[in-house]
Amino acid sequence: MNLIAHIDGGSRGNPGPSAAAFVITDKAGNIMAEQSRFLGEGTNNEAEYHALIELLSWLGEHKELRKTARDAVYVRCDSQLIVCQVTGQWKVKEPRLKELLTQVHELKKRQPFRLYIRHVTREKNKEADRLVKKEIDKYR
Repeated sequence: MNLIAHIDGGSRGNPGPSAAAFVITDKAGNIMAEQSRFLGEGTNNEAEYHALIELLSWLGEHKELRKTARDAVYVRCDSQLIVCQVTGQWKVKEPRLKELLTQVHELKKRQPFRLYIRHVTREKNKEADRLVKKEIDKYR
């Protein structure tokens, strides 16, 4: 069985208080894991990258779920910028985002599965978005 992971990051103010979250489901939509984390001050784009980093780090620590992934994890993200930068379609000019992209690539190398990332609309990323907003609300 392959896993589907919805990631999201956001900030209030851009920059402002920010958070990152992911929700992992099976193909039927059953939630297998979810996590959110307050990041402090940051931009929306930084938070989106942190969501992917959090997901990859978490999968690296949870081998039992990683085994479930078998050969692929399908990531859904509502940030076209992140998707296009991670897939190499767009160049990264911002130094902080370059650092985060390097972290993503390093974490990807350590995974036994292939990672496919695709852009989705916000409507198809509601659960991860809800977790981000909830996390930011805790610290406001």
